[in-house]
Amino acid sequence: MEKIHKISFPGLGIGEFSIDSLALDLNGLSVAWYGIIIVTGIFLAVLYIYLRGKRKKLLMDDLIDIAFCTVIPGIVGARLYYVFFDWLKHPGEYDSLEDVVAIWNGGLAIYGGIIFGALGCMLALRWKKIRIPAFFDILAPAVQMAQAIGRWGNFMNAEAFGSETTLPWRMKLECVEHNCSLITNGMEVHPTFLYESLWNLIGFLFLTFYSKKKKFDGEIFLLYLGWYGLGRMFIEGLRTDSLYIGGLRASQWLAGACLVAALVLLVLCYFVKKVRGVADCIYLPESKRYAEVMQVNAEGTSNLPDVSAYDKDGDSPSAPDGDAQDAPEDASDDPTPPKEDQ
Repeated sequence: MEKIHKISFPGLGIGEFSIDSLALDLNGLSVAWYGIIIVTGIFLAVLYIYLRGKRKKLLMDDLIDIAFCTVIPGIVGARLYYVFFDWLKHPGEYDSLEDVVAIWNGGLAIYGGIIFGALGCMLALRWKKIRIPAFFDILAPAVQMAQAIGRWGNFMNAEAFGSETTLPWRMKLECVEHNCSLITNGMEVHPTFLYESLWNLIGFLFLTFYSKKKKFDGEIFLLYLGWYGLGRMFIEGLRTDSLYIGGLRASQWLAGACLVAALVLLVLCYFVKKVRGVADCIYLPESKRYAEVMQVNAEGTSNLPDVSAYDKDGDSPSAPDGDAQDAPEDASDDPTPPKEDQ
């Protein structure tokens, strides 16, 4: 349903401007900005995984299968998580199946998306025989980038805002027409959607650059959990539209749990078990893909010799897997004539 609001940033000198949640109306088919922005974030995340995955020999057809197994459960889980906790607070708002599935009006909880998406992704990775920690290290920055983009969908819906404030970057929201449900109508509030978008953007940049220096597979994913949990735990406390478990904010408790779990696991890996080692190939050795990828990697695409494969004396290395090089079948095949007996 269309929602039109007036938004301004008085402390920054930005006057009122209107935001229409509806982007297009194609002969009765409504296309919301929320959906366009969410899909854009997903597309860029998949593109990021493809570009980073190529370095780990990830094949495109496998990525497409994994994307379907991750994105669809993720969207379903994000909506179900939101509907469940919001239904506990407002039971009368979900009287029909259309109310439950109406994601175009907003209402996707990221934790539900992460939980269901991660489960679907892990099943796909087991099916494809791909190293889960190595893939999750590529997935984590992509998810954080998609989150940074997706928060602007909340802006277009005039949702995910915070409590009243007098800070210079405060945001003023006013309902104009259609589906006016703003709790803080006319008040000047925290732009918490912006806080989280910037927090995720910083996290995405950090994880992307640190990926080149990671010490073990799974480290980037754990850093993502800790970074996101830390930011969400504080930002959620400013919001006025939080989902609750009883009288407690569900997202704050879950964010705190993610932060603690990430810190404990990182300490164990860094200092106790001292885990080290990063796999060159993302596939497990028992996978058929592993053998195919290694064969392609060994043969290469050029007829020129690989200089790095030779030792300092210029001698060629042994054949892959220790296979001996083919010897001439008889003396006539050997271009060097034998020495005469003395």
